[in-house]
Amino acid sequence: MPFKAIVFDAYGTLYDIQSVAAVTEQAFPGHGDIITQIWRIKQLEYTWLRSLMQRYEDFSVVTRESLLYALRVLGLQADAITRDRIIAKYLDLDPYPDARAALAAMKDRRLAILSNGSPAMLDGLVKASGFDAMLDAVISVDAHNIFKPSPEAYTLIAETLGLAPAEVLFLSSNPWDVCGAKAFGLNVAWIERVTPEAMAAACIKTDLVSPLTMFKALRTQMDELGFAPDYRIAALSELPEIVNTHEP
Repeated sequence: MPFKAIVFDAYGTLYDIQSVAAVTEQAFPGHGDIITQIWRIKQLEYTWLRSLMQRYEDFSVVTRESLLYALRVLGLQADAITRDRIIAKYLDLDPYPDARAALAAMKDRRLAILSNGSPAMLDGLVKASGFDAMLDAVISVDAHNIFKPSPEAYTLIAETLGLAPAEVLFLSSNPWDVCGAKAFGLNVAWIERVTPEAMAAACIKTDLVSPLTMFKALRTQMDELGFAPDYRIAALSELPEIVNTHEP
């Protein structure tokens, strides 16, 4: 049975979260990289903490809180206008260069996003990139008030698309998301944009590890949780071949 739907994570999968660095560097010259990395790490951490504490706030609140944390620990001051300008980049993140072509190549399948993003954030993002015309659904975890990788978040795929997990291929570049989706029972493809070999080489080049290298070491390598993806790809351009040749 072929996959009836392909469901994508948004942040880091279709859209490059590192593209916010251009805005943070403009606002704080010399600090753009470190702000971006701390911001993203705390953004993810806050989604997990809020889910565990059962104190849900949508992703726009989490994004703002984690930016405030990053600026505070770095001793940086920003007025509300500057903070809003930085956060607004999340409504216009750069799509990965091969994202549009990959979506177009699979237009015969149902295509959707399942994301931690709030409905308003995702609506702005897909419209800015023009992907709204290519997607059948944009699903926010806000409907269940809990973030991925909670199993409750992944149930939204069946609720929205009316498909069983076996009929869906879920795609993410985030290892924690891959593990969560696989634990839930979905078919899962992982975009391995940073290989272990490249990661190891980057870590031994110098005694002073850059913020981006540290971020990649913490967030781009597959987690040791006992759940492996069904497919590993290096780019979105490889996905259509997997989908078209899938035989369960």
